Amino acid sequence: MSCFKRLFLLAFALPFLGWTQIYFKDKTAELNLEYSAGNTPLGNGVTFNDYNNDGWDDLTVNRQDGDRLLFFRNINGTFTEDILIIPTIDYQTRQVNWVDIDNDGDKDLFVSSDTSGNRLFENTGNMNLIDITVSAGLPIANMYTFGSSWGDFNNDGFPDLFVSNRDEVSFAIPNFLYRNNGDSTFTDVTVQAGLSTQAQSSFCAAFFDFNNDGFQDIFVANDRMIYPNFLYKNNGDGTFTDIGASSGTGLYMNAMSATVGDFNNDGWFDLYVTNTSEGNSLFMNNGDETFSDMAASSGTAFNAYGWGAVFLDADHDMDLDLYVSGLYNTIDISLKPFAFYRNENDLTFSEPSTTGFELDDRPSFSNAIGDYNNDGKYDLIVSNSDNADLYFWKNESSSNFNWLKLRLDGVSSNKNGIGSRIEIGVNGLKQYRYTGCGEGYLSQNSDSEIFGLGTYATVDYIKVNWLSGIQDTWYNITANQSLVLTEGTATLHTEDEIYRGVLIAPNPSRYSFRIQSPNPIKNLEIFNILGQKIYEKAYNFKSEIVVISEAWDPGIYLAIIKTSNGISNHRIVKR
Repeated sequence: MSCFKRLFLLAFALPFLGWTQIYFKDKTAELNLEYSAGNTPLGNGVTFNDYNNDGWDDLTVNRQDGDRLLFFRNINGTFTEDILIIPTIDYQTRQVNWVDIDNDGDKDLFVSSDTSGNRLFENTGNMNLIDITVSAGLPIANMYTFGSSWGDFNNDGFPDLFVSNRDEVSFAIPNFLYRNNGDSTFTDVTVQAGLSTQAQSSFCAAFFDFNNDGFQDIFVANDRMIYPNFLYKNNGDGTFTDIGASSGTGLYMNAMSATVGDFNNDGWFDLYVTNTSEGNSLFMNNGDETFSDMAASSGTAFNAYGWGAVFLDADHDMDLDLYVSGLYNTIDISLKPFAFYRNENDLTFSEPSTTGFELDDRPSFSNAIGDYNNDGKYDLIVSNSDNADLYFWKNESSSNFNWLKLRLDGVSSNKNGIGSRIEIGVNGLKQYRYTGCGEGYLSQNSDSEIFGLGTYATVDYIKVNWLSGIQDTWYNITANQSLVLTEGTATLHTEDEIYRGVLIAPNPSRYSFRIQSPNPIKNLEIFNILGQKIYEKAYNFKSEIVVISEAWDPGIYLAIIKTSNGISNHRIVKR
């Protein structure tokens, strides 16, 4: 039975002095997780995600050639190996993504491989997974894929796919962006989207909105120092522009992976990019489409061989800490092959010596976070190298600090709320999270976002900006609970004169819909699912009725609305 309950609005403030001690304990043997991912060069991925939607985060482990994928179902805080009904995959795989491609309420499965081709499995119900790779329009030939990331770059409500390919055989296969057509098929839009068609040595990529314009951008981590990293800015019209050089993120490096988080709580999402012994990069978002590398000054350069990394608030002190997996530096073996960095809330991080991780003696590649026992603390799964067993680190940090755990339920947006921006306010202090699907090195984290609240017992508000353009706000929320936030079920903050206040109703509709905005509407454009403009009109009103043409086929359309305060996009449906 799910531990989540629907949001209710009842709370009171109770400030008191707080204390905390970060500690993680190895629970691998106790939880019967003594399995190895193998000895694959460059490692395998791991996923800490609730694949059967029962409210408990499950585990999926990629493995070496000859070994099948491992699935561990979480049953009330214990793990049991799960033999899912899928065609046997006993070849080398790199990453797994659990993602609802058709918004039908159950999660489908995407598996990447650099030896035998990628596969997409549709969940037809009860975890019955059917291979639809060919019918979905995705290639089955080997593309030397490592990372796979999902986002919704055109805001049509269906998750799109970006695959990071590392073709070091023919040096001919680039990365690809596939648009989800909304009917369980995909179209390669790499060229028309303006992405590079040159073969790169890419391990991973991450969708995120670096400039807070409501459109998902893409960061690509490139290895070998042949090509720089790419930061593709979403232009809002289905195309991208690489601003890596001007943004300061387009460095030539041995980039392994990137993780997204707002480590300084300023409302602009930052990037942590792993590297070899030259040092990792912590790209702080300056809010003006530039980034500053703060790794050296913040104490997070690492300088061993960095691989996977993840942001998390391990101690509920209201800022994001950082865990890094890696290999030994062959020149300086005194450097540990992992790091836990505690955020000191002054643009620096420290490395506590008694977190439990000091008992870690294994080089590793991938890691992921989830909450296996639903206690409101992030736990950590790590995929180790050299045939070593997994590590499962239970978060046993002790404190009297509070927390809030949130999971999104999209309606007009994609079902899992991928690409949403969550903001909470507590006594004048703000925190931000961005929901992703596939980031870090070959990993996928829990769908749930856990916020530390320090000593505060009440959250003043939760604000969610969905990719549909809808903004929901809830007020006065009691701490220490797990909540599901359903799109469109909260009242907008009417005092906020911002373009997210645009409303379209009824939606879906057969004949007409009304657009209402707190600011004058200047222009309306409507595009069909193929990206073709089918309607455009200039206005100067706050409310307008649009008559739906009989020539429009039933289905999903994208409305781009320009007001005096900005541009927003909205999914509309003709019945």
